[in-house]
Amino acid sequence: MAAQVGRGRAMRTTMARPAAAGARGAAGAARAGNVAVLGAAGGIGQPLSMLLAMNPQVQDLRLYDIRGAEGVAADLSHCNTDVAVRGFSGDEHLGTVLSGADLVIIPAGVPRKPGMTRDDLFAINAGIVRDLTAACAKHCPQALINVISNPVNSTVPIAAEVLKKAGVYDKKRLFGVSTLDVVRANKFVAEKVGAPTEDVDVPVVGGHSGSTIVPLFSQKVPSDSLGSAEDIAALSVRVQNAGTEVVEAKAGAGSPATRRWSAPTSTLTWCPAATSSPPRWRSAPRAS
Repeated sequence: MAAQVGRGRAMRTTMARPAAAGARGAAGAARAGNVAVLGAAGGIGQPLSMLLAMNPQVQDLRLYDIRGAEGVAADLSHCNTDVAVRGFSGDEHLGTVLSGADLVIIPAGVPRKPGMTRDDLFAINAGIVRDLTAACAKHCPQALINVISNPVNSTVPIAAEVLKKAGVYDKKRLFGVSTLDVVRANKFVAEKVGAPTEDVDVPVVGGHSGSTIVPLFSQKVPSDSLGSAEDIAALSVRVQNAGTEVVEAKAGAGSPATRRWSAPTSTLTWCPAATSSPPRWRSAPRAS
């Protein structure tokens, strides 16, 4: 059963700084017009869906989960935005959700609990991502696919293999969302050098787990000193372990709020990724 949300007017916003992909114009916006969120009723999916509904690049927002997606759509119907929102629960509606989608975002799965590593999530989340990606291959093979579900270092390769098996793999259309590491690196550097966060940009490369997260402080803006080699090494470790810090502090009570914010900022910054224009934020690595 689908919950159809009417169209309103007024409050629309771009996503803070990262959504400054606007210079890439109407082509990018059109490519992001039909967006599907798979796992929309979860701790990341709900705020992600709300922020997507507030973004003018999105015209048609489809929300899917095993249960509860209709309620999220009904909730978003109270926001005075122009986006059309529909909610669907249950596997039988997955084809409807994905048909014609330009962008698919996958936050589905379980979050980390205290004492768990991202790898501990593999047994559950890998199967979820595999099945949802297979549905994408069938119903929207040309869509951009952004995988948020942890462990991203493993779920993205799984998605790639599923798409390859279906004969629709395109490395320019599959991404692992790791913007959260950029958000954290920018925040920690801003605090250390006393600069406004909007003036700080720290490139982060690699993966999204422990030592695979590599902040490139030598390439940061501004170029202020971060102290000794020991200070820089400690800052790198803090960026790498920030997720564990939050999970333990919250005692397993939900995903990090910063992850909920960073997901849509990465998603819509990278919407034009299939074009030749280079991304402004180096934060959602493409599959290889």
